[in-house]
Amino acid sequence: MADSKIRVGIIGAGRMGITHHSIINSHPNVEVIAVADSSVVVTSMMKKYLNVDTYSDYRELIKKSKPDALLVCTPPFLNNEILGVAAEAGIHCFVEKPYTLTYKQASEISQLFEQKSLVNQVGYVNRFNDVFQSVKELVEEEVLGNIFSFRTEMFSRTVTKPETEGNWRSTHANGGGAVYEMASHSIDLIQFILGKPDKVFGANLTKVHSKNVEDIVSCSFAYKNGMSGLLYVNWSDESYRKPTNKIEIFGSKGKIYADQHGYKIYLSEAMPKYNLLEGWNTRYITDVFKPVPFYVRGNEFTSQLYHFIDCLQNRNLKNKCSFKDAMDTLEAIDEIFNDHKRNSIQK
Repeated sequence: MADSKIRVGIIGAGRMGITHHSIINSHPNVEVIAVADSSVVVTSMMKKYLNVDTYSDYRELIKKSKPDALLVCTPPFLNNEILGVAAEAGIHCFVEKPYTLTYKQASEISQLFEQKSLVNQVGYVNRFNDVFQSVKELVEEEVLGNIFSFRTEMFSRTVTKPETEGNWRSTHANGGGAVYEMASHSIDLIQFILGKPDKVFGANLTKVHSKNVEDIVSCSFAYKNGMSGLLYVNWSDESYRKPTNKIEIFGSKGKIYADQHGYKIYLSEAMPKYNLLEGWNTRYITDVFKPVPFYVRGNEFTSQLYHFIDCLQNRNLKNKCSFKDAMDTLEAIDEIFNDHKRNSIQK
């Protein structure tokens, strides 16, 4: 595979599928050969203008086009079946978050891919954002000292009016709701920078516009080492133009505020090794970013897909966001739902 072009198929040609198509198609060692989507309008346009085979059924794509790898960009409730079929066919997979809907499903699929030595990656794009990578490095180098507490937040204007029935985002069974759609990003960011929490509790799920799913989610995290944190996610906040991830971390030597665009760090003493002064320091994405050969939406979107290809070309390379990594996030999601259910019963 390192000496020839990697043949890639894409399942799901919605917003993320089209975004990923444009990025992966820019890679010199990749050839997008086929797309599967239920929309005849979409597939006919892609067949005409992008010179790819198109299918309404992903099974046909796998059987007839025989891709080396798949980008799975379908709603979460479809992913478990698709990934199972792909694994049996020996196909490497990148799948959009949250991967599957439950920890149990995620564990079974992860084991299947590991048994078959297939490259697997989940689209938690924050792991490839240069600001959050810098924050992780500072935490690991103990620039903030011992970490005592943190807060992570995410806001968007995804749902700002009552939604009509039939939208896949309107039910948990389909993978809808602020927990699956947005809190998963915040939870994964915590685990990426600070590690997996030992306990999830105090979960609250609040409806604003939605009938069957939450629009706001909050909960607490606890660690055996004494560290604790809070999560707050709101996808019905009209004051935000674009989805925004934020994290605040407090330690014995200082604290840091970060989002996708930069960070501010306060230190009780200077850290010359990192070019950081005593007091407040500010770094913008332009100060820390690594250039990418193709830009859509953000450097991190290109970085994650190019990393997937790197892992295919170099099988000794450890994937930065494997199915196993995403399992931990789904375990926390299971605990949020279970904790909220217990609290609701008690009320």
